[in-house]
Amino acid sequence: MSRFKSDFLRTLDERGFIHQISDEAGLDELFAKETVTAYIGYDPTASSLHVGHLTQIMMLHWLQATGHQPISLMGGGTGMVGDPSFKEEARKLMTIDMIEDNITSLKHVFANYLDYDRATNPALMINNADWLRGLNYLEFLRDVGRHFSVNRMLSFDSVKTRLDREQSLSFLEFNYMILQAYDYVELNRRTGCRLQMGGSDQWGNIINGIDLGHRMGTPQLYALTSPLLTTSSGAKMGKSASGAVWLNKDLLPVYDFWQYWRNTEDADVIRFAKLFTTLPMDEIDRLAKLGGSEINDAKKILATEVTAILHGRAAAEEAAETARKTFEEGALSDNLPSIEVPKTDLEAGIGLLSLIVRAGLAASNGEARRHVQGGAVRINDESVSDERKLIGSGEVTADGVIKLSLGKKKHILVRPA
Repeated sequence: MSRFKSDFLRTLDERGFIHQISDEAGLDELFAKETVTAYIGYDPTASSLHVGHLTQIMMLHWLQATGHQPISLMGGGTGMVGDPSFKEEARKLMTIDMIEDNITSLKHVFANYLDYDRATNPALMINNADWLRGLNYLEFLRDVGRHFSVNRMLSFDSVKTRLDREQSLSFLEFNYMILQAYDYVELNRRTGCRLQMGGSDQWGNIINGIDLGHRMGTPQLYALTSPLLTTSSGAKMGKSASGAVWLNKDLLPVYDFWQYWRNTEDADVIRFAKLFTTLPMDEIDRLAKLGGSEINDAKKILATEVTAILHGRAAAEEAAETARKTFEEGALSDNLPSIEVPKTDLEAGIGLLSLIVRAGLAASNGEARRHVQGGAVRINDESVSDERKLIGSGEVTADGVIKLSLGKKKHILVRPA
């Protein structure tokens, strides 16, 4: 029996999204009686988000699915400053053009989870540059800055951590928390937004916005945070051995995205199914009862469902079929990730270690060497133990490719070009 009466909070609760709420009873009452507008802020520091952002994106999805209005707030203004929260050093400053290009790219990602075109409660993407870039500095100090205590700001963990390590915290970055708090007040004025959501590391910043709103006469504002997510082995979400798990297929092929979820640890499958799919809870409960080798079926369902939301059902099923043929039949598939290598390079011969690095299966020759010495590398399904081996035209199969494998689950097709 859920402690919530509103559909939205009940859904978040049963799926494991809730870490902390500023006024649980008040927010539940608000959601139960009216349509609520809520937002999550994103600094457009890259052209794509990664898997580590998925928890918050799914919170916006469920907000809209239960009849409310989601806002993805793009930090076109704050992104020029950089969030200092728990960062060890200042972020590289970005130009306006870089930020705007990233925002355009990010909207394509959000459009897979949110509906911007529906007649009622359409999702909104708003850029805080709309109000921050035109601020009058003296008026802002007088009207907003006076509500902030420097003593209190210095006590925030995100700031304290930097200062305790004797790392520089610029005045530019110090202003970030004031600008972020002001965003909440401005969004309330423009859209009636009453809730800001985010990861648990953003709690202090969100509470800042609530306090500022109280001092500047907004209605009661609320905060809701989700747990910072790690795998059961303690690894941070959003990273794999080969780098960030991007949500943009130009940066990460659909097949690799599917494989990331297929490789989920046994202990995480049900938790991730609740967080990252839209499967009904009774279906997830059924998956939770699977034991032994059947857990692999649950992993395949997880991978296909997560991939289907982002890349479409057809692409997800194609990735699943590619994996089945590759692992169960040992067949080649055009849908496996591939790289092109000049024919002249192959004719001259490419060092095995160099090819492994070029294919993205290792970050350095040293790492590639360790893979070879550990017996993890195969060429055309044949184990290779000689790290000095040259790979040439003779390895090109009748299919016109060289299949380079690392372990059982990572395969790259090398195509002569």
